[in-house]
Amino acid sequence: MTSIFRHALGADFDRLHPRMQQRFGFSSEDSVACVGTGTMDEIWRGRAFTLPFLYLGATRNILFPERGTDIPFVIQNFAYRDGYGRETVTFVRSFELPNGRARRFDATMIFSASRCRIVDYLGTHQHLAVDLDMQVDCRGGLRITSGRQQFSEGLLGFRVPAALSGTATLHEWYDETHERFRIEVSVTNDRFGRLFGYRGSFTVDFRECEPDDVPMAVRPVRECRRE
Repeated sequence: MTSIFRHALGADFDRLHPRMQQRFGFSSEDSVACVGTGTMDEIWRGRAFTLPFLYLGATRNILFPERGTDIPFVIQNFAYRDGYGRETVTFVRSFELPNGRARRFDATMIFSASRCRIVDYLGTHQHLAVDLDMQVDCRGGLRITSGRQQFSEGLLGFRVPAALSGTATLHEWYDETHERFRIEVSVTNDRFGRLFGYRGSFTVDFRECEPDDVPMAVRPVRECRRE
């Protein structure tokens, strides 16, 4: 089975750095998981008026209000078939903050064949479905930009207006000099400016994992059918 990222990037997938291809190239049939461990050099947030938004997001493992430097970080990528039979990859990021609090930023990604793009479901209950646009940069790194956002709760579903949502940009690449993956994430709003972000680096460990053995702790509490 082809990985969701190879589906999304097509021939451009082969332009990724070999280590990036390894990191993003596995599927549920490969019986492997990728776990990254490292440090966020900085976690930042916007001005004080962003706090209610960030505290609300933290209740569903979508963003959080704390900030700091040199924050221990783990990212867990597991591939499995979700309840609707869709190839799914987890992106569960865990942060150990200076106040002793642990925070998570959860996402699960699928490839929508009908729309030819990856859809990123955010949080524990997949309330937000976000379109992702992907590009490979000149050094084999991956740039991801968020697009349309769809809110879903039961029978209720609607497109989130741009004025009320944030645009996320992610840049991940492999640093051959230091033999580490580097990542920069920024969430901004056209009106309110910078909302949240982080930057840092990590190494990865590939582990054997059958799809049935994917931990429930990294799966969403509820799955959303909308794509």
